[in-house]
Amino acid sequence: MDMSTPALLENYVAGQWVAGNGERTALTDPVTGDTLAYVSSAGLDLDAAFTFARETGGAALRALSYGERAQRLSQIVATLQANRDEYYAIATANSGTVAADSAVDIDGAIYTLSTYAKLGASLGDAHTLLDGAAVPLAKDASFAVRHIFRPTPGVALFINAFNFPSWGLWEKAAGALLAGVPVIVKPATATAWLTQRMVADVIGAGVLPSGSLSVICGSAAGLLDRIGPFDVVSFTGSADTAATLRAHPAFAERSARLNVEADSLNSAILLPDATPGTAAFDQFVREVAREMTVKSGQKCTAIRRAMVPIEHFDAAAATIAERLAKTVVGNPRNESVKMGSLVSLAQKRAVLEGIAALQTEAQTLYDGNRDAAFVDADANSACVAPVLLGLRDGAAGKRVHDTEVFGPVATLVGYRDLDEAVTLAKRGQGSLVVSLYGNDALAMRAPALALADAHGRVHAVDPSVAKTQTGHGNVMPQSLHGGPGRAGGGEELGGLRALRFYHVRSAVQGPAALVEALTQDAAELPK
Repeated sequence: MDMSTPALLENYVAGQWVAGNGERTALTDPVTGDTLAYVSSAGLDLDAAFTFARETGGAALRALSYGERAQRLSQIVATLQANRDEYYAIATANSGTVAADSAVDIDGAIYTLSTYAKLGASLGDAHTLLDGAAVPLAKDASFAVRHIFRPTPGVALFINAFNFPSWGLWEKAAGALLAGVPVIVKPATATAWLTQRMVADVIGAGVLPSGSLSVICGSAAGLLDRIGPFDVVSFTGSADTAATLRAHPAFAERSARLNVEADSLNSAILLPDATPGTAAFDQFVREVAREMTVKSGQKCTAIRRAMVPIEHFDAAAATIAERLAKTVVGNPRNESVKMGSLVSLAQKRAVLEGIAALQTEAQTLYDGNRDAAFVDADANSACVAPVLLGLRDGAAGKRVHDTEVFGPVATLVGYRDLDEAVTLAKRGQGSLVVSLYGNDALAMRAPALALADAHGRVHAVDPSVAKTQTGHGNVMPQSLHGGPGRAGGGEELGGLRALRFYHVRSAVQGPAALVEALTQDAAELPK
């Protein structure tokens, strides 16, 4: 693909490609600093965009059955697979990711869409989803009630983060489109190119009804002002921004639904029986090092706090540092590089400031930046090498339990007993995921249950699943993605559970014959 002449990426709204007519924002290569493209959303007719999506796109999607919409997801999968090589090139240039990290985003999105295509096919020709059995409301059962789900007659607005321009769109859109709800996506500006290109390919393939999918690149100004009572918004980003969104009249007054995925201080816990030299200890070390370096630590599910019994602190510190020292950092175009850059110089500054803040209470166990020799990249690039910090007495810490550094950074935290480990994990005030590493699966039951109320996902690993476990940070479409408290309180994925966010549940009360007739052209939504 030709990247020599930066182009203005157009927006797709109201069934048309439209260029913004205001100030442009440059998208850059985080390694070389080269300008790759420009974006602008100025001058768009947002009222027309939202009306067209609701009335034209929504009506056309709802006219299809769940099975037919699932077929459209399969066609999207085929379209994306046909263009994978170009997506990888865009990710390398705009996100600074090595091929393996680009795969997490691009192939992860394709797998998620494929999964929902299969799940949706199981709903067949249904246009309505049933929620449980009919319940008599009269002694003679002549009058009854049945709860049903119908697609919300609004639009789904996605305000996405910079770290997953592909998966961030499609893991949300899979559920929305299958539900019959049109999508408008506003990708993070820094890495909007990949999102915009994927939307362009799907629109060009003609696999969706007009108005089903729109993309707006640039400023988000004015988007929430168009959100009505039947619209839904899914936001991925900082807790501070999420707090601002929640106060917007769209939610505070018009009661539109808002799903939030925000900050998360995820933990990995080495259980007391996983002593150095055991398989579980080795798995813990591998997973911590891997989660620090995959996508340069720019994952909402990455391990931020690695908790170990105090007596194993030194052994864990040495073995994790040894693995990190083998990480080759630099320009992702060089085949020897195993970890690319952060997505921008702004993110680099934020990460370095975050490291400095944590260093005020934690010691530095390993810092790859001290003698950094980035491959085919210099100090002006957005490259940052892995940094492992340590706090032997985890209970004495404050910042390590409330400061998320969104990069290749983690803190090794010592604990005295398992009860303290659970307490320390919960000091994150709600997280997306916590992982447990031990040699006895049954011994994981108590901590798994104790941690479940503060985490969206509990990921347990013993030696029997070392080769089959899906990874602490990998979000599988069959599992819930989200978390309580600080993590945003949202829920995504989880198989067909994802459909509930895009539906309105209603109780239909009436004569038994009517209630029975509701089962026609309907399918039970799996629990």
